Amino acid sequence: MILKMPLLVLLFISTIVSAQEKMSIKGAQPIPATQSYTFVCEKYAFTGEIEIQIAKTDKGGILKITAATANDDVRIAGGLYVDLANADVIACVDKNVKETADGKTSSYYYFTPAEFIKLKKTDIYAVRFILKGGSNTFGNQTGYFTAYNKKNYFSTAYDNSKKSYDTAKEISVL
Repeated sequence: MILKMPLLVLLFISTIVSAQEKMSIKGAQPIPATQSYTFVCEKYAFTGEIEIQIAKTDKGGILKITAATANDDVRIAGGLYVDLANADVIACVDKNVKETADGKTSSYYYFTPAEFIKLKKTDIYAVRFILKGGSNTFGNQTGYFTAYNKKNYFSTAYDNSKKSYDTAKEISVL
């Protein structure tokens, strides 16, 4: 019985540590990251959802934004703004690090150490981004979009559960 308890604790701790997500950029070494959040983007008619993931690096952090697209010509391009819940804004410059696979396009934006500290203290409210691409008759929707930190499109007045992700909490664990 005495031997079983430490083994049980060790097993529990190892499952928590291994449950942390990883992010890899174009085949590079995986780095620790948050879960992939599905933010609601009401104006994006193709799916209405954008995936956001945050990773920690030695020089700050990385934001990965992913959108499902109708064709491979569409890219997330240009600057990106991360709006925080305390009305602070982090402007990210496009460094042209992009991937396209399986009908999805991803872009990576980098945070300075000071910006990453802000992300640890305050939840993300929204992410503003630009989709650029060819304009076909039945092509993909392009333009300026905002993805909000909401878990669902709709909820009732009687639903008392938290309706957004605790991004600051998960980022501070990294």
